Amino acid sequence: MSDKFDEREKARVREELAQAHDFDPADPLFGLSKSDLSGPTLSRRSVLRLLAAAGLLTVGDVLAACAPAGPPAAPAEEKIEAPEEKAPAAPMELTAGWAGTDEIRTLDPAQINQVLQFQIASNVLSGLTHINPELTAEGDLATDWEVTDDGLEWTFTLREGVTFHNGDPFTADDVVFTFNRSKDPEKSIHSGALANVNDVQKVDDFTVKLLLDQPQASLLVKTLERASGRAMTIVSQGALEELGTEQYGLTPVGTGPFRATEHQLGQSVVIEKFADYYDPERPKLDKVTFMPIPEPEPLAAAIEAGDIQLIGGNPPAAELIDRFTANTDLVVSEITGPGFQALWMSPWREPFRVPDFNKPVEELKQENGFKVRLAIAKAMDREDLIKRALFSRGEPAFGSINPAMRFFFDTAINETSEQRFDPEAAQQLLADAGFPGGEGFPTLKLMITPAGKREGEIIVDILKKNLNITVELDIKDWPVLIDHFDAVDFDLLRIGSGGDYDPDDGLVDWLRTESKFNGPNRPTEEMPFGFFSDKEVDELINKQSVETDLEKRKELVQRVNELVSNKVAATFLFHPLDILVYRKEVNYPDQSRIPGLVDLDRATVE
Repeated sequence: MSDKFDEREKARVREELAQAHDFDPADPLFGLSKSDLSGPTLSRRSVLRLLAAAGLLTVGDVLAACAPAGPPAAPAEEKIEAPEEKAPAAPMELTAGWAGTDEIRTLDPAQINQVLQFQIASNVLSGLTHINPELTAEGDLATDWEVTDDGLEWTFTLREGVTFHNGDPFTADDVVFTFNRSKDPEKSIHSGALANVNDVQKVDDFTVKLLLDQPQASLLVKTLERASGRAMTIVSQGALEELGTEQYGLTPVGTGPFRATEHQLGQSVVIEKFADYYDPERPKLDKVTFMPIPEPEPLAAAIEAGDIQLIGGNPPAAELIDRFTANTDLVVSEITGPGFQALWMSPWREPFRVPDFNKPVEELKQENGFKVRLAIAKAMDREDLIKRALFSRGEPAFGSINPAMRFFFDTAINETSEQRFDPEAAQQLLADAGFPGGEGFPTLKLMITPAGKREGEIIVDILKKNLNITVELDIKDWPVLIDHFDAVDFDLLRIGSGGDYDPDDGLVDWLRTESKFNGPNRPTEEMPFGFFSDKEVDELINKQSVETDLEKRKELVQRVNELVSNKVAATFLFHPLDILVYRKEVNYPDQSRIPGLVDLDRATVE
């Protein structure tokens, strides 16, 4: 691309790069002033600075943003002809296969707990903000916003003329209603994401004010974002009252580019173009059908035959990717993925029982249950797992903070973590726990989905090779596996996270004692906590959530990541690539290629 730029343009690029990297990390709110953070979208200067602070800015990014347009087409010679009658265009429809599940259980943002759900809901529901490919928040239902110097008061100007799919007008009342609903833990599993929001006040019909207890660095990207955040994804009070909570979960009414028209559990979800969407240029598609396809081979056969045009949901099975790449009818888009995958061990079951993690690591190492947990973590050859199960598409994981969060990601943790691969140390730990050479070790069950069977077999093989222990696969459909996970009813279980754009996603949501994924449906009398609990970790996670000094927050995030890794909250396995597969007749623009999401409002089908 550089040959398209003259020396003047190159000089300007160099100047912008220098300015972007010239900031004070100690400045509140990511080193930007309140005007820099104000809406409706971040300025070019602010975006470049945020990218630089996060380690995401390269010369190519600036060159791409500055690339001059091609020369205008020469005007065609004017010719007057009698108009021809044209047949009405056929509806533009797309069918998507949703991988790794046989059921889309809910689309109610208050209950969504899976990436494969909010990928669909993001096309139907709106928030005050929405994420873009640079992981920066842009205005969605908010057109502008201002923040006070202390970072405690945010005032949002709302988009006027917006209607819900049922015809109700969108106003500030809907923002207040959504907040009150989501704040209630009886109604929303995401109430914890609003713990720092003291109140949401209506100023007038199109202005709301958020009052925070403490400054919050992740507010725009985490709490208010329509897809991954979910706590403030705007819902319709009128539709909830009319439909009831159960039906609303199947066919939610929002203000998004598509409206949900059909949804039966265990069958497809259908969304159709919302003609009154606030942007008249979107969506392009008239109809999208999402078909749950849990098994890898039927999924592959469907897209190869053209029965589906796109794959979303859980990542396609790794063994299919090279096959898809070799198919000239398909496009395989691979980018850094915002998530982590882990092997979870119930701390309430032998032989890895640990009823109290509130001890130094060296003290935990004296307990047999912890020795077994650490032995499994140290026996896990992540490089081998990634090579064989993912066909080298992934990075070793030793915590929940993913490499897409480049500024916060600790590149040295694979050398310092207690979980680093060391089969001899793992064997000694197992022997010290009373199982020399695996002798006397009970046969364990590894719960995994049908799509993860290959990976599960490789995990079983690695543990047999390095510890001489026997693990059997217990294959469950995705909704059933989620039920077991939420109840902490398993020996070993394979699950992970996606759509993690901010450290709060990997820490607040997963690793606090009260995290929404930490055994919410467990029998509390038998299990005082879910899969992990540590007071120091809780305190550090809460502290980093409100720390707006970039360097200080990074230090807190990396300390938490180190603690949960060393205390083996789980055996962290890998950070996968984000892979989107679609047929060549689908035009999926770069503007929509957001890690972890499948936004279809700009997509077309030839």
